[in-house]
Amino acid sequence: MKTVKLSDIKPYNPPAHFDMVALKIQGKEETGLTKFWQGLSYFLPNGGANMQYQSGTFGAEFEKSYYVIDGELSIIDEKNKVTVLKQGDSVAILPNEGRKLRNDTNRVTTVLVTFSTS
Repeated sequence: MKTVKLSDIKPYNPPAHFDMVALKIQGKEETGLTKFWQGLSYFLPNGGANMQYQSGTFGAEFEKSYYVIDGELSIIDEKNKVTVLKQGDSVAILPNEGRKLRNDTNRVTTVLVTFSTS
């Protein structure tokens, strides 16, 4: 068992994200987990992420989920359909699905992110 203290976590910059802070709280480097990692993301007003697809290198397929702890987060799919997640809502992004993220509110949105590694 390995405990992680929020005060010890260092921010990182995920690709294609803007006006947000990401903290990787669980993963191989942090605690030895090898099947998935978890992060805590803070999206500022108008913060988000550009379109990305959940696929990896060499045919690897990844799954991702977002769970909104506080605030609201808009998820925009490849067809520009917008789904607004509110506190307690979650979404699964399956392999090869595209998505954009956007905080359309004037409050910080806090999201727990879980990402498969295999």
